[in-house]
Amino acid sequence: MILVEYKKAFLKYAPIESFSAGLELVGTEVKALRNKLGSLDGARVVVRGGEAFIVGMTIPPYQVANVHKKYDPERARRLLLTKKEIAILANAESKKGLTSIPLEVYNIKRNIKVRIAIVRGKGKADRREDLKKRDALREVGRVLKNR
Repeated sequence: MILVEYKKAFLKYAPIESFSAGLELVGTEVKALRNKLGSLDGARVVVRGGEAFIVGMTIPPYQVANVHKKYDPERARRLLLTKKEIAILANAESKKGLTSIPLEVYNIKRNIKVRIAIVRGKGKADRREDLKKRDALREVGRVLKNR
């Protein structure tokens, strides 16, 4: 079940490759995500010292009155990936025009996972072209439905 998703990801970026990774969280963050609180807007994946982190992901406190004083809703959270996947992310990070972003946070049974993708940014012309294609498909669907 999808808990949080980055809805504008496919509008702004063209995905190249995607991975599924575990997410290292605190207990209250898990509760907040299960209540579908959180945001992936502006989040990205950074590789530092052989480990991958999500930076810019916001998870608000589960209960504002009971939150720890030092709690940071935008702290860097570690991703649980294999060494091979981390090497692929680091290699993509070093190439010009490529970046890694989280697409969605979901759960499988008790585990909280995040789907990350290596993406290339779209230009204004590409975005307009995608919108035109979407409008054309919508119009074709309307015509076929009203037959």
